[in-house]
Amino acid sequence: MSKIFKNMIPYWKSIVIIIALLFVQAWCDLSLPSYTSDIIDVGIQNYGVEHVVPEALTADEFETAELFMTDEEADLWESIYEQDGDIYRLQVTAESELNEIDDTLAVPLIMNYQMSAMEDSAVKEHVAKPTGADAGTLEKDTLLSMRDSMEETIDTMGSSLVKSMGAAYAVSCDKAAGIDVEKIQKSYLVTAGLKMVGMALMIGIVTVLVGFFASRVGAGIGRTLREKVFKQVVGFSNAEMDKFSTASLITRSTNDIQQIQMVSVMLLRMVAYAPILGIGGVLKVVQTGAGMGWIIVLAILVILGYVMVLMAVTMPKFQLMQKLVDNINLVSREILTGLSVIRAFGREKKEEERFDVANKDLTKTMLFTNRVMTFMMPGMMMIMNVLSVGIVWVGAHKIDAGTMQVGAMTAFITYAMMIVMSFLMLTMMSIMLPRASVAAGRINEVLNTEPSIQDPSQPQAFDESKKGMVEFRHVSFRYPGAEEDVLHDLSFPAESGSTTAFIGSTGKSTLINLVPRFFDVSEGEILVDGVDVRNVAQHDLRERIGYVPQKGYLFSGTIESNLRYAKEDASEEELREAAQTAQAMEFIEGKPKGFQTEIAQGGTNVSGGQRQRLSIARALGKKPEIFIFDDTFSALDFKTDASLRKALGELCEQTKCTVLLVAQRISSIMHADRIVVLDQGAIVGIGTHEELMDSCDVYREIAFSQLSKEELGHEQ
Repeated sequence: MSKIFKNMIPYWKSIVIIIALLFVQAWCDLSLPSYTSDIIDVGIQNYGVEHVVPEALTADEFETAELFMTDEEADLWESIYEQDGDIYRLQVTAESELNEIDDTLAVPLIMNYQMSAMEDSAVKEHVAKPTGADAGTLEKDTLLSMRDSMEETIDTMGSSLVKSMGAAYAVSCDKAAGIDVEKIQKSYLVTAGLKMVGMALMIGIVTVLVGFFASRVGAGIGRTLREKVFKQVVGFSNAEMDKFSTASLITRSTNDIQQIQMVSVMLLRMVAYAPILGIGGVLKVVQTGAGMGWIIVLAILVILGYVMVLMAVTMPKFQLMQKLVDNINLVSREILTGLSVIRAFGREKKEEERFDVANKDLTKTMLFTNRVMTFMMPGMMMIMNVLSVGIVWVGAHKIDAGTMQVGAMTAFITYAMMIVMSFLMLTMMSIMLPRASVAAGRINEVLNTEPSIQDPSQPQAFDESKKGMVEFRHVSFRYPGAEEDVLHDLSFPAESGSTTAFIGSTGKSTLINLVPRFFDVSEGEILVDGVDVRNVAQHDLRERIGYVPQKGYLFSGTIESNLRYAKEDASEEELREAAQTAQAMEFIEGKPKGFQTEIAQGGTNVSGGQRQRLSIARALGKKPEIFIFDDTFSALDFKTDASLRKALGELCEQTKCTVLLVAQRISSIMHADRIVVLDQGAIVGIGTHEELMDSCDVYREIAFSQLSKEELGHEQ
């Protein structure tokens, strides 16, 4: 969770806005059940009358009610009404004052209402005669003494039922005084309905705004993570690239980040809202005074237990799922990359079976988790429905006992559903969080991996007097995790303006990959322009090098955009010159669009030789001081190879550039100034072609295996 929340910190302003909007949404959601309860209890049962004190009452009723009041209550009673003929009309309109008056006069007015409802005519007669010396008259002191037992009864009824009885008294008084009670009821219902519509509209607006801001935060988190992962991966050396497979890095950059993005949105929309709604629902339930909170507690405990069982079953599968996604990406990429080889050897069926195995493994895991989680919603709905039935069952008994109203029970059911739904939101997130947590861990694994090749804190400057000079001094190298060195104690210089070629069994490509610091040496040092390559900035080092890999790679775009890849501001003349030297002008001019010819990703719409020549032209256009050709000429025919080497020799003679050349063919390196012969990672010979033919058995063996004595110009 902390890994996910860490990504949200830069968006704290949007998150504050979201939290504020969620409080507004919760307030509206929690207000709607209250309006529903009021519509039932006040609007329908009490004709829209909200207060115990009537708006108007007859003079007889006014005097009768006063019999049940203390002196202080009677003074208050007389102060709030004004006589209008035979009718007393209420003069107080402030809601707060009316609520205080209700609390003060509720007991005597309800007592009066209860006494007036009695069928004993004698009691009615005595109550109706408050004055005189009639022996049968109930004196005021006697009536007041009856209040103690009435108050005890009222205390057991609950505030909502007390208020309802008081409102019933007010309705009877209003009717007797000629007030149009039906008009009051209609006005109340319309007003309450409009308020509910307004609340619903506000909920809709707030929900849209929350979704908008949450989506922006989620999209921003996804964008930031993709940027960080991409920048980190671009800075990886070959050692880190070997540690993380390309398929895994693609999965982490897409699927894993998508998981975090989706969960971030859900966290802001659901998880942040759940506690607000749940706590608000609990407070509202307490306010209803229904005394049925134990039912909600029991339902929540059942939900938590149910979810924990499901999570215990599915958690291991969620952790396995991301690895299976990696695996299917790896298999897919390998098959698609080697499709031509697969077809050549007729292995389509075998590769389909291999993909099918990976696909079925992932499918089985996803189906298992999905099937288990399908029990989530039916189980939750069952719990919620049983909860509703339980509330209705208990509530019905309370309504029958006179301690609860129908509207209060309805509101209680709604609040109970809100509380349960808030826990349901949290439990639903518990399904998504494990997978997102695994994804966050995998992304952090990439971000926390320090590239093994770093720029020095204080880079040195190149020695311009040794421009183009490359020197190996006792260089040894072994791959990370390997037990033995690949290269052993290599020492040789490559002077400026010269061509140094490498031939032999193993280690040639590894050797030249050490110059641009694709790897760092295990022992010794490599000097470029008189400075150890580890003591200069990688960018500055590679700016001096024109690198052509063994497998030429072109980017989607045009021929021109690919040639400008190394030097964006190259002029058209420079591009033509580079293409001419690389022997690429002939086929470029043969294209209808020339330099504007579209190139597919990887250069798949041109031949291997054309792709290689364009890769060489790209490096030539940079005009570096050091050229590195990693077995670049192997894809070229002999004629093109000879022409290219001749043009390249003329260019180097003019510009005094240094050439490091790896080759498999003797014909490609015969005219090099220095040839380094490798065998099992060690130097077994250094010299010109003629010198090596005389002194190096390994070189001579390679030469005679490829060319005749006449072609070599050498007699045994």
